[in-house]
Amino acid sequence: MTVERQPGTGQEPPSAPAPVSEAGQRKLLAWARAAIAAALGVGPELRVGDVDLTDDLRAPHGAFVTLKEKGELRGCIGRLEFEVPLWKNVLRSAVSSALEDPRFEPLAAGELPSVRLEISVLEPPVPLPDPGGFDPQVHGIIVELRGRRALLLPKVAQEYGWDARKTLETVCWKAGLPPDAWRDPAARLTVFTAFDFAEEPGTGLS
Repeated sequence: MTVERQPGTGQEPPSAPAPVSEAGQRKLLAWARAAIAAALGVGPELRVGDVDLTDDLRAPHGAFVTLKEKGELRGCIGRLEFEVPLWKNVLRSAVSSALEDPRFEPLAAGELPSVRLEISVLEPPVPLPDPGGFDPQVHGIIVELRGRRALLLPKVAQEYGWDARKTLETVCWKAGLPPDAWRDPAARLTVFTAFDFAEEPGTGLS
């Protein structure tokens, strides 16, 4: 398996070490695909042994798994469970993205070979006291207000070329809030960074 780093998508600063080694990235992508295959009934149950787990995979991190089919979004769900080991969050998110994203029908077994997996490793969110300090080229964003909550990964704004205001309006819309809800003094805004990697295009893994 080969791994593609996602350019310009909320990566760690150049001086910071990657939270997952290249070997770990390959394992997570392979395991995520195997977990989906097992959930779809087209592969054996995935068993991850202690010998397969390195420190970076055991480290607690939030994670999102994005599925794309012919370049189009096919599912994206994650977990902000920062006390849970990364590998567990990735596998759970992979299956949820395939079967539980309410925006899409559950993934069919026949679609799996054409689906490309992307993984985002998240650092814990921190408060954003001043929306003027939000940089969508660096940070993902979470909005919470009146019991509603939504998140946008850093790569979303960067892929679409959104500025800070457009990104803030979009995350509010995603939460079912008015687009200017981020201005509400009661709104809670938090930001986070993500480290993204993906299967190479056209790998055809199954």
